[in-house]
Amino acid sequence: MTKELPKSPPPKQEVGGILGWIERMGNRIPDITMLFICAFVITCILSAILSQMHFDYIHPSTHEPIAVNNMLDPAALVTLLTKMVTNYTGFPPLGMVIVATLGIGIADGSGYINTGIRKILAVTPKRLITPIIIIVSMLSHIAADSAYMLIIPIAGYMFYATGKHPLAGIGASFAGMAGAFAANYTPAAIDPIIQGFTQTAAQIIDPSYEVNVLCNYFFAFGATFLVIPSCWWVTEKVVEPWCRKACPVDADIDVPAQDLSVTPRENRAFYIASAFLVLLLVGLVLALLPEDSILRDPAGNIASFKAPVMQSIVAIIFLLAAAVGVVYGIISGNFRSSKDFTHSMEEITKTLIQLIVFYFFAAQFMYVFGASGIGALIAIAGAEFLKSLALPPQVTIFGIILFVGMLNLIITSASAKWAILAPIFVPMLMAVGIAPELTQAAFRVSDSAVNVCTPMFAFYPLIIVYCQKYYKATGVGTLSSLMLPYTATLLVTLTIMLYLFWWLNIPLGFQADYVYPRVMF
Repeated sequence: MTKELPKSPPPKQEVGGILGWIERMGNRIPDITMLFICAFVITCILSAILSQMHFDYIHPSTHEPIAVNNMLDPAALVTLLTKMVTNYTGFPPLGMVIVATLGIGIADGSGYINTGIRKILAVTPKRLITPIIIIVSMLSHIAADSAYMLIIPIAGYMFYATGKHPLAGIGASFAGMAGAFAANYTPAAIDPIIQGFTQTAAQIIDPSYEVNVLCNYFFAFGATFLVIPSCWWVTEKVVEPWCRKACPVDADIDVPAQDLSVTPRENRAFYIASAFLVLLLVGLVLALLPEDSILRDPAGNIASFKAPVMQSIVAIIFLLAAAVGVVYGIISGNFRSSKDFTHSMEEITKTLIQLIVFYFFAAQFMYVFGASGIGALIAIAGAEFLKSLALPPQVTIFGIILFVGMLNLIITSASAKWAILAPIFVPMLMAVGIAPELTQAAFRVSDSAVNVCTPMFAFYPLIIVYCQKYYKATGVGTLSSLMLPYTATLLVTLTIMLYLFWWLNIPLGFQADYVYPRVMF
């Protein structure tokens, strides 16, 4: 498949109103890594000040008075130096993200994911083009950031080729990718990232607390049944009519046809690799069936933190993706040597460089935030304040959704944002009886919905370029206006689904409860 990538960024267009203000404020925010360096320094200085004060709060786990430790004390600094490497290497998201990404890289580099997407789109009937584009975009999150360069231009072209407005296709695809963070059928590399921050934050209050990587999977799966039809309706009834009025397709467009064809060799390789994947999944299920399976915990449970299968989720994702990629790559001829195999992993790890650098400083910040006792102090003090308000937990969670949504207008990176918020919100809400898994789900709801309408989103310039192929006047304001109906729809539908799960007491995922301490598990 040919992909036409922009050679240069689109011309800067001034945007007024609230969108312009968001863009200007966001541009003034330092690089996210620098934010955590500053947060690290501020936390150390603040710990020195607060260590001189007395607080009346009692730690709910240790039942001891809350005290802040001076992280600038010589002994504390020496301890920090000795733990700096292990803070980083032991940082929960680091290893899990790298391992999962390596497996996905093999599947992506072999061409398996690309072929699967082309096959789905090639056989899609015109009347189902919108929901299929949304579903494919949701599933494409396993291809990481490359999905934006692969799916979105194809979606625009397919809408154009079938007589629909191409910008509506781009919008539907973009919404599907954003919604995938909180609504999807398959896990992705973002799951261990978010889980790692949640678990580390929860251990500020309860050092023994563990969070399953798939703690929001049931909710994500269930949410698709609302997200897909609602985004379909918005595309057909709101977005496309608006596009035809506000963004008429240029008369002189020159858009090359997107090649969706699959060669016989690729087709054969795809079916063999897919059959191999099914065989592996069946084998995994059969291995889990015996009550004395080595993949179960000593009590015979599968959904348990002690169960090897749950401890191996990331490794399983790696093995499944790698196996499929290897089979497809060899049969298709894309993997002609071991060098091609390793190159696919090397290529995808390039997308992790920024994250790997960021994790080093995030790990040090999380350490001093917890070791100083400031995290526990903020959590308990905040919890006492929430108790004094006597708000129902449903109202508290809704407040979290709204707050994250507003913050997401400026800070769009999910990992960076949750690294900031998790150490504050997770232990604070644990202290008032709200489970970390529920707090994490609320965060994912808001992050999914708002990403698509903020000018600060990293892929906005690229998506604007794709839009300009059909409507040259497209600017930041155009794209934000186009995506606002999706933001509202995603926010409403995902929130409704979260509260529906909560009301019916349906587990959000594996080992996930709504209250702390756990009742279900």
